[in-house]
Amino acid sequence: MATAYDPAMRQDESEQGDRVFVVAVEDVHKTFGAFKVLDGVSLSVRRGETLAVLGRSGTGKSVLLRLIVGLETPDSGSVRILGQEFNGLSLDRIGDIRKKMGFLFQHAALYDSLTVGQNVAFPLLHHRGDLSESERNERVNQLLIEVGLENSLDKMPSDISGGMQKRAGLARALALEPEILLLDEPTAGLDPISSREIDDLVLKLQREHQMASIVVTHDLYSAKTIANRLALLDKGKVLIEGNFEDLQQSDIAFVKEFLKLP
Repeated sequence: MATAYDPAMRQDESEQGDRVFVVAVEDVHKTFGAFKVLDGVSLSVRRGETLAVLGRSGTGKSVLLRLIVGLETPDSGSVRILGQEFNGLSLDRIGDIRKKMGFLFQHAALYDSLTVGQNVAFPLLHHRGDLSESERNERVNQLLIEVGLENSLDKMPSDISGGMQKRAGLARALALEPEILLLDEPTAGLDPISSREIDDLVLKLQREHQMASIVVTHDLYSAKTIANRLALLDKGKVLIEGNFEDLQQSDIAFVKEFLKLP
């Protein structure tokens, strides 16, 4: 059973080496002005594992993703991706590591002026200049088949539903065959049926690709469905970590209150 979070326990685990953890965040602090967003957060993810990060709005969940992808720098602490400490790396080296990470933004963030196929091809055009046009087109078609959008190649984002836009965003996130997948509120704004379809798709992709995944979500059902472990943030700290049943059995007042949220 999970207990109140013990940073020392996570520190001991991290010292097993980066062969174990694909993503390792250790004692990370991040402040914006007078507002302390993250206050000693430590989390790690193994290859083939999905971690869901839960918490109220403003608890630093999305900031944590930005730190992991290198878009923000921690005030203190360590962020290691595939064995590389981000702090002190050159922009070129950070760029190389980012190519091994796929990111699904909360609102899919598709380019409105590009077709679905062109959106999926965008990372390939910018980072896989070794591919011929036919190879690139084949890769795009394969990705769209994987996410169930094989008939949407030439459609514009405005012509497809929100759920389909999320699917297209997932296809784009997978374009460079990442080792790490970061998902920011993948079911936000979707109806229950579309949300469950996204959950099923994430599970399918995880089985097929065995990536390390981190999912930020308010959707408790989604977190329970797709994640091996869940971490609940409160006031910038990891309050508890474990599987869904562990959280249900917790005696911590905030955990009980959070799990009752619709």
